[in-house]
Amino acid sequence: MLRLATSDPLPRRVRGLSLGTGLLLTCLLPSWGSAQAPDSGSSTDPRPGDLVVAGGRIFDGTGTDTRVNTGLLVRNGTILTTDLEGVRGPILGDDASALPDGVTVLRVPEDATVLPGFFDLHAHYAVDLFGAGRVDETVVNPVVFLANGVTSTFPAGEVDPPAFDDAARAIASGDRPGPRIHRSGPYFGTARPGWDRQAMTPDSIRKEVRHWALRGVRGFKAKGITHPQLEALVSEAHRMGIPVTAHLDSGFRDSVNPQEAIALGIDRVEHFLGGESLPGTRSAYASLESLDLRDSLTLERVVRQVERFVDHGVYFDATLTAYDYFAGKDPEVYGYFADEMALLTPWARVQVESRLPRQPLAQFGRIYRVKHETVRVFVEHGGADWLTVGTDHPSWGEYFSGFAIHREMHALSRAGVPNHVVLRAATVNAARALNLSDKLGSLEPGKWGDLVVVQGDPLTDITATRRILHVVKAGKVHEPTTLLAEVHGRLGPTGPDEADWWKGNLRLGR
Repeated sequence: MLRLATSDPLPRRVRGLSLGTGLLLTCLLPSWGSAQAPDSGSSTDPRPGDLVVAGGRIFDGTGTDTRVNTGLLVRNGTILTTDLEGVRGPILGDDASALPDGVTVLRVPEDATVLPGFFDLHAHYAVDLFGAGRVDETVVNPVVFLANGVTSTFPAGEVDPPAFDDAARAIASGDRPGPRIHRSGPYFGTARPGWDRQAMTPDSIRKEVRHWALRGVRGFKAKGITHPQLEALVSEAHRMGIPVTAHLDSGFRDSVNPQEAIALGIDRVEHFLGGESLPGTRSAYASLESLDLRDSLTLERVVRQVERFVDHGVYFDATLTAYDYFAGKDPEVYGYFADEMALLTPWARVQVESRLPRQPLAQFGRIYRVKHETVRVFVEHGGADWLTVGTDHPSWGEYFSGFAIHREMHALSRAGVPNHVVLRAATVNAARALNLSDKLGSLEPGKWGDLVVVQGDPLTDITATRRILHVVKAGKVHEPTTLLAEVHGRLGPTGPDEADWWKGNLRLGR
C-alpha cells in the first residue's frame, strides 16, 4: 500500500556540529546560490518591489493535489503568503489597479499550474565533447537548468571544484543567471581523478571533510569507496551537520553494499537499492540486469531492503533515465522537446555529430527495465517520502543535463509512481534530503520564492513540466525562451585552438 506523509517526517537523528552554528551557516551561504533574504516584514499588504503570482492552480508540495491559486506574495525573495485573497480580500480582479505602483504581477493562465522550483539532486555540469574526459561547464549549463525550472542543483561529485567556486559566487551575486548550487565538493572514492586508495586513510578523509565543509559544501558524494573510508566520511560529515550520498555496489571486491551503508548511517543511496538481492559474489550490475521480481524470494529480499530505507529514513535517488541514456533511449522519454544541440558552438556541433550515434550498452538497457520495477516496489512499500529525483546526465553533446529533470520525472511516472509522488520527489523530498526543507522544496510562507509555472496539469500529464511559462528564483521572474536564447551557440570551443580546455584528461591531468 502506498504510504505518503501529509507533513515532513521528523529527522531520524540529530547531528552535532563541531563548528559554532553561526560560523557554519556563514560558510554555507555561498553554496545556496543566494544569501537568506532580509526581514520581509509581517504585513501582507503588497508593497513596491513585491511579486504577486495570481491565477491558475497551485501544487504547493505539501499535499497530493492542486488548488485554485488565490495569490502568492513574494517579498525580498521570501514567500509571505500563498493565499493573498484570503488574508487581504479580492484585490486581484481583471486588473491590478488595487495594487500600488511597483508591484510586479505575474498573471498565470487558467489552465497553468504553479509548482515549487525543481531540485535535481544528481545534477552533472560535466560535458565530454571529444571522448577525452569530462570537464565541468558552469557558464551555459546553469542557464539551461534555470530555463527548465530547476532552481536548485546538487552536483553529486564535482570534476573541477574551482569552476564551481566561480559559478556559485557569480550566481549568488546576481552576475550570472542560474540555479542555487548546493555544493558537493569532489568525489570521495575512485571516481575522483588521482584518488589514492592507500593514502586516503580514515584520518585523511576526516581532514578533507572539514576542509570542504569550511568551503561551503552542502553534501558529500562517495563513489568507489571502501567500508572504512565510508564509515569515516559519514561520521565526520554528520559531526559537521552535512549529509552523505553514494553510488555503491554489492560488496564485491571490497565495495560497499547499500545495506552496509545504511547500517553506517548514510543519508541517501543512488541508482539501486542493494541488499541481499545483490550478493557480494559478483558486481551489482551483473545481478541487477537479471533481477526477476516475479520470483517470490527475490521480491521478498527487495521489499526487506525497502523497509531498511524507510525504517532508517534513507533517501533513494533512482536515476532511471541515466541507464537508458547509455542504452536504447526510449523515444517516448528521450524524444527532443527542445533543440538541445543548438546550444553548441557551430564548430563543436560538427565534432559532436561526427561521433554519433554512440554504441548502446545492452546491459544498461536491461537494468533500465528492471529499475522501473524496483522503484515502483520502493514507493508501494512505504518509500514515497524517501524518493528523490536526480538525473545523472553528464553530456556528450547529444543531450544536456538541464533538460533531464523532465525525462526523469516522465520515466518515474511511467514506472507506476503516482504523479504527485514524482513531483514531491523533485521538490520537497529533495530539499529534505539536503536538510534544506525549512527554506526550499514547497510553496509555504517563510520559504524562499523559488517556483515554476507550467502549461497544463502535471498531476494528470507529467510531461506538462516540459511546457514552462515562467521560472521564479528568489522572487525574480525569468522567461525560459529568453534564457535559452542567451546561450544559443555558446557551449563548447569555437575552433581547434580552444579544444584542449574541453579535454578533461589533458587539462585536469588525469
